[in-house]
Amino acid sequence: MHPAARGTLYLVPTPLDFGIKQDVPASAGEWLPAETWMTASRITHWITENAKSTRAFLKRIDAVHPLAAPLQAQHVVELPKAAHKKGDHVPHADVDAQARELLSPAELGHDMGLVSEAGMPAIADPGSSIVRAAHTLGVRVVPLTGPISLMLALAASGLNGQSFAFVGYVPQDTLERAQRLKELESLALKTGQTQIVIETPYRNAALLQGMLQTLHPHTRLAVCGALTLPQQVCRSALVNDWKRDPRLAASLPLEAPCVFLLGR
Repeated sequence: MHPAARGTLYLVPTPLDFGIKQDVPASAGEWLPAETWMTASRITHWITENAKSTRAFLKRIDAVHPLAAPLQAQHVVELPKAAHKKGDHVPHADVDAQARELLSPAELGHDMGLVSEAGMPAIADPGSSIVRAAHTLGVRVVPLTGPISLMLALAASGLNGQSFAFVGYVPQDTLERAQRLKELESLALKTGQTQIVIETPYRNAALLQGMLQTLHPHTRLAVCGALTLPQQVCRSALVNDWKRDPRLAASLPLEAPCVFLLGR
């Protein structure tokens, strides 16, 4: 089949309020441009991290732009469980073969959407294998505009935005976490490269406490929580200042998804 007959794979960002309990949900229209809504409304084939959250997202799309097909007629398939647990960012024969199979509708000419539970797919979320497979198959890849929490936090941190690294999660064990944080701090102070860390919301408080106990007093620590939502807060200060002023930590929505950044 000639590549021109193939569909397009759209990387569709979703609002960052997935799983957030709030009295008044944020208006997704404020964070997803009109072109993203319009494009998403035309898609009828989806590859997703979580089918339930994707169907909820489709309902939100339908409220802004009517869906091209009813919700019951939308084709929604989930990424393999292994992609959830271990990620799919490292090429592997089995993972990549599964990704090519999931893209079979695109080879037949259907446009497809790739989504995660919140934010941009394939960044701090699974989906990389699908993008790799699309390039291998000659399927056009188009990222749509929307919120990416890592970049929003970096911009709001006051830390180095010219050189940075997202390192994902740190160990849960207290001693292992302290060792890893010291390694990241040493790299950040030596090279100037900002280190970006995330954690599961219910462990955010423990991570923050571990950072304050482990990091050097003059290391800068920034924490941004509930980004794009009404309760969003970004705080950036030296570790010593975090310790001296408990109000900094007390003002953070640690029950929501947070991004932690450290550096000079």
